[in-house]
Amino acid sequence: MPFSPDPIDHHLLRLLQQDAGRTLRELGEQVGLSPSAVQRRIRAYRRAGVITGQVAVVDPAALGATTLAAVLVTLERESAEHHARFRARMLAEPRVQQCYDLAGQWDYLVMLITENLGACRALSDRLFMNDANVRRYDTLPVLDPVKVGLGVPLPGPHPGTHAETGWAHGS
Repeated sequence: MPFSPDPIDHHLLRLLQQDAGRTLRELGEQVGLSPSAVQRRIRAYRRAGVITGQVAVVDPAALGATTLAAVLVTLERESAEHHARFRARMLAEPRVQQCYDLAGQWDYLVMLITENLGACRALSDRLFMNDANVRRYDTLPVLDPVKVGLGVPLPGPHPGTHAETGWAHGS
């Protein structure tokens, strides 16, 4: 049976996306449920595959990794085997923070995180220049991360939005 969220689920999921470290009591106070009811809902989200994991968000600057770069990649050959090899290399590299398969003139968008610009260039060259199946790549260092997150928009009012539409002020 597919997961059919109600307004409380939307509110609870929004709170969990903001900070999954809140106690069951804090979450329950926010959504109007007992801690045990919140716990049951969270277990149901995991069983339904709505929540697939829980991670700590680490500030990269606190650990010395401060350079982000977006790399646009086009492959030479488009076979499933070539794509699988490229994907496996991206999955194996810990400094590849994200990788997206794209439609259009580029095949992939890869987000790198490194200690500095020199390390970024070296990693980019190692991952893409030395791959005979990479036709072209452009590495674009990020000057300032304006918005970073993996939150999924959910129905209902959000802070800073019009409650009736869910749209941000000025939209």
